[in-house]
Amino acid sequence: MATFLYQLGRLAFRRRHFVALMWVALLTLAGVGAFSAPAAGSTSFSIPGTEAQKAFDLLEQRFPGASADGATGRVVFKAPEGEKMTDAANRATVAKTVKELGDGSEVVSVTDPFTTGAVSKDGTVAYTSVRYDAPGMELKDATQDALEKAAAEARDTGLTVDVGGDALQAQPEAGAIGEVIGLALAAVVLVITLGSLVAAGLPLLTAIIGVSIGVSTIAVLAKALDLGSTTSTLAGMIGLAVGIDYALFIVSRYRAELAEGRDREEAAGRATGTAGSAVVFAGLTVVIALAGLAVVNVPMLTKMGLAAAGTVVIAVLIALTMIPALLGYAGRKIRPAGEKREKSSGTAVVKPNLGTRWASFVIRRPVAVLLLGVVGLGAVALPVSQLELGLPDDGSQPTSTTQRRAYDLLSEGFGPGFNGPLMIVVDAKDSDDPKAAATTVTDGIKGLKDVVTVTPAAFNKAGDTATITVVPGSKPSSTRTEDLVHAIRDDVASKADADVLVTGTTAMNIDFSQKLSDALIPYLGLVVGLAFLLLIVVFRSILVPLKAALGFLLSVLAALGAVVAVFQWGWLGGVLGVEETGPIMSMMPIFMVGVVFGLAMDYEVFLVTRMREAYVHGESPSQAIVTGFKHSARVVVAAAVIMMAVFAGFISSGESMIKMIGFGLAIAVFFDAFVVRMAIVPAVLALLGRRAWWLPKWLDRTLPNVDVEGEGLRTRAEKDADPDEDRELVRV
Repeated sequence: MATFLYQLGRLAFRRRHFVALMWVALLTLAGVGAFSAPAAGSTSFSIPGTEAQKAFDLLEQRFPGASADGATGRVVFKAPEGEKMTDAANRATVAKTVKELGDGSEVVSVTDPFTTGAVSKDGTVAYTSVRYDAPGMELKDATQDALEKAAAEARDTGLTVDVGGDALQAQPEAGAIGEVIGLALAAVVLVITLGSLVAAGLPLLTAIIGVSIGVSTIAVLAKALDLGSTTSTLAGMIGLAVGIDYALFIVSRYRAELAEGRDREEAAGRATGTAGSAVVFAGLTVVIALAGLAVVNVPMLTKMGLAAAGTVVIAVLIALTMIPALLGYAGRKIRPAGEKREKSSGTAVVKPNLGTRWASFVIRRPVAVLLLGVVGLGAVALPVSQLELGLPDDGSQPTSTTQRRAYDLLSEGFGPGFNGPLMIVVDAKDSDDPKAAATTVTDGIKGLKDVVTVTPAAFNKAGDTATITVVPGSKPSSTRTEDLVHAIRDDVASKADADVLVTGTTAMNIDFSQKLSDALIPYLGLVVGLAFLLLIVVFRSILVPLKAALGFLLSVLAALGAVVAVFQWGWLGGVLGVEETGPIMSMMPIFMVGVVFGLAMDYEVFLVTRMREAYVHGESPSQAIVTGFKHSARVVVAAAVIMMAVFAGFISSGESMIKMIGFGLAIAVFFDAFVVRMAIVPAVLALLGRRAWWLPKWLDRTLPNVDVEGEGLRTRAEKDADPDEDRELVRV
């Protein structure tokens, strides 16, 4: 591995014009493709194998032409203080709005609140429902403009008017400013770490190019593969973070090789062969974790994982090829690592740094450091025991959006459960008396707790399938609503002479959360198992990969605990801009397991490979720990700070899902890099001593030798060296 990458790095350095043109051409091609690609269509949300999805598919079959997947809009009206919606002037305004909405070309139906009873008991709130024949993402701009115009005209009469539903896509405040701040902070860290503007600019430049290619490719494929905007956002977030880090490690190693007196082409080759090997295996762990999301069997999550994994692959390829090429262009503008050296007996003497002193402290007190780290992370992880899962709805949108205001108005006028009605599908095709079966279901639901309204059964033309709408008494994300869904499925369905299925957005969310919970353990086993095998090959050890996996579990549990405390309990919510607390997004635990595991293994590979490199070159286990920290700690810390800055930039996003993911990943990187890798890892290695690097002989003979430490390059150097020159390769 090291020899191949060494040759690749030298080739890219020599053929830098070709390499640079190749990446610029790919960037141009992807950009032109994204610019000319058709707009993304509907981002369908399906959950194969769940009852809610089965009911939805049944509706498509039994109620043809009903546009079950069509967009819906709710225009909500509230009368001014002291007035009612039933007043003549307000009724006239609503009638005019209903007429205007009905003139749209894509409109299937518009309801009149005064004939459908969609007026609150106190008469202050009313709403009209609009159904369209196309999904929300596929509605014409003119249709959406007409909906907004009708609401605005009604608002001009003095009524409070807002629009909910998926006919209008929520437009939260952009988080672009936070992202720019994150990039600016990353640039400052790079300048401090690498000591020059040119050296600091290379990781930023290559990371931006890699992310641009990845995100543009996603835009090109969005229509064909049904990719949503969140897919490109997450791919960009992860690709930018790892792209900067991977380039940083190679540039840092290049400067260290220059400090050893090597010429620039040789230094580029060796940096790519050594640090590049770590980049390849670190990238593989991230790709395994992200691509492994496919085992959950939720198409949306699979697409997000594969898109992010593809962006990571691009980041690795750019780090291995474009960085050496740009180093060739930089010439002497990138200087050797500025360490004071004294050539004494052919040995370079390096002044101890903060990493050296910290590692020495941990080695002297490994038990105390280990206990403090484990107990501290355990305490932060305690809120996980109160974790509640759900999916964001209009109630989690910022109060600045019309969707959120419409949600609040409906809750005020009709109760909190009105925003999450349940749809009961009664499949009576095999029943002797379909109407009697539907009546049994209706009566059974009326007898349950937390039920406000049950509509009469509505049959299809064939008379073999009926739908019943149930309005719960609690909001969609509450545990009481979840209990109601289970009660209908368990108690009511068992007594009916028909198949009874519960669907609707609320039921979909409940089934999605359950599916993710059921898939978490198998997914964790698959990802950790594959990465464990990969790390055995990298470190040629059993205990080091095991320790890495256990440390990851600590950091991800602590990060989830922090997410629960902030987004579910509201701690520091004002500081982070959390406007609405509630259940944690259903995909958050499994998504964090995938992403954080990959990122955690990045730091493990970069830090511990330097320790192993020192150990296999003859140093004692304790001295190898110090050497690894001496040469890697500063760069790993810089990489962690950069990654935290990039992720934290997304906290400013107005979209609750992106805000939660940005915070969760940023805090997870903090815990894993500074507590697990910088404290717990050296403490455990110090306690294990030589046992840390133990590997059964039979396994040692079986495993391939990937040479991450660059032993092949060391042998090559000894063969090529002048026999009269006494020079020792210093590990930096």
